[in-house]
Amino acid sequence: MDLAGLYRYVPSLERELRSSYARESRSAPVPVRPYLDANAEFTLRGGKRFRAVLVLAGFHIASGRRPTPALAAAAALEHFQSWMLIHDDVIDHADERRGGPTVHRAMAARHEREHRTGSSEEYGTGIAITVGDLEEPFTVGALLGVRAPAAARLAALGEYVRMTRLTAYGQLLDIQNGTRDPASVSEQDVLTVHRLKSAVYTVVSPLKIGAFLAGAPPARLEDLEAVGTDVGIAFQLRDDVLGAGFSADESGKSSNDLVEGKRTLLVVRAWRLASEADRARLARVLGNPTAPPEDIARAREVIRATGSLEYSEQKIAQLTARALRRLDRSRSIRPTAKPLVREIADRLVRRTS
Repeated sequence: MDLAGLYRYVPSLERELRSSYARESRSAPVPVRPYLDANAEFTLRGGKRFRAVLVLAGFHIASGRRPTPALAAAAALEHFQSWMLIHDDVIDHADERRGGPTVHRAMAARHEREHRTGSSEEYGTGIAITVGDLEEPFTVGALLGVRAPAAARLAALGEYVRMTRLTAYGQLLDIQNGTRDPASVSEQDVLTVHRLKSAVYTVVSPLKIGAFLAGAPPARLEDLEAVGTDVGIAFQLRDDVLGAGFSADESGKSSNDLVEGKRTLLVVRAWRLASEADRARLARVLGNPTAPPEDIARAREVIRATGSLEYSEQKIAQLTARALRRLDRSRSIRPTAKPLVREIADRLVRRTS
């Protein structure tokens, strides 16, 4: 089975998500139902569903079977993704997500339309945090609802706990790095955040949750985890390149990461190698959402001129090559599943959006 075959399960996944919200809405107190509707609307707006597809992939990689039994777990990862995104948008003060307003902005606008008392902004933030929290019981409930042996469900839940904890660790360190002088943030600091925050919940844990549900023992998943970790870090480095506005013609991305002040490898390495004048050019843009386009263009040129962009591309290539070497040597990953793992790596690392 290839990725195209796994993506044919997405309509079933969407039905699973709709059903989970509908079931909960029927039993929830009437005043709460509009907030559950907000959860449903946000989750069902779209998205690539890649984490959910990787749950299905993990099941198939481990077993060779059709991944239908893992659909509820795939839905769980989409609930988890909504939880993370809603909270991330609050942290980043974002206005838009998936072609619509972020949850905290939508809730603030509702507060204002209804002429309620107090601050619309504070209301929107408080409701969004709580609406995000509501996605956790959906996540756990979906994992508990998988039709699999109890031991397999328990292993999947254990991986979910690990994923949640490590993602939070990565988020904490990411926020902390954003408050530090760029000169004090090391390459290792950046890669640690990428390993904890991105590699685990984007690649490693979805694959492992699917594999556990298929009955795979932990010892058989060491190679899959190592491959997924390297690919997941490379994925985030690619995201950083796109988020800084490079390859923007293909991706449609802007330079949001620069004006948000993110301490990416691009920024950290450029800062270390730049002249004082070029550091000043970077400083005018980092964390400055009102930076004019010409200043952003100069900052991007500093990243390119210092060789930082090329270095990130080399790092992506090195991590990907190491992952594929381990895949080729692996005796625990079924030979017939290796082309799917290679396709997953290619899709994550070579993407343009």
